[in-house]
Amino acid sequence: MSLIYVLNGPNLNLLGKRQPDIYGHETLADVEADCRKLASELGHEIRFHQSNREYEIIDWIHEAREDGVGIIINPAAFTHTSLAILDALNTFEGPIIEIHISNVHKRESFRHHSFVSHRADGVIAGLGTEGYQLGIRRIATMLKAPKKD
Repeated sequence: MSLIYVLNGPNLNLLGKRQPDIYGHETLADVEADCRKLASELGHEIRFHQSNREYEIIDWIHEAREDGVGIIINPAAFTHTSLAILDALNTFEGPIIEIHISNVHKRESFRHHSFVSHRADGVIAGLGTEGYQLGIRRIATMLKAPKKD
């Protein structure tokens, strides 16, 4: 089984409690359980992490370089601020899908810019926590595709 990293940024530990009108009522534990179930059905394993600390997310991206085949990342507020996370993602050779639970383009203008999008192979925004499952499906599809020379 190949390993897909699912990385979550600041405040996502409060999912289901913080602004449920924007982010829904599912908890991060619910998201993780759904991701594990789907990944297993598709023949993959998940390494699921959340941190409010930028350096931990960077360390997990570095770890993924060694044993991961793909990264799904919801960088949360780091989306708009972190060149360091972008630099780390640029060292990863597999597919990367950027996830946002809310539609960031319908929100404040500062949320419209993403440093992570400069590296992401795809961006899923505004589809709630279902976006994580769509990200897993997309990475599974990308991993099956023949490599281009």
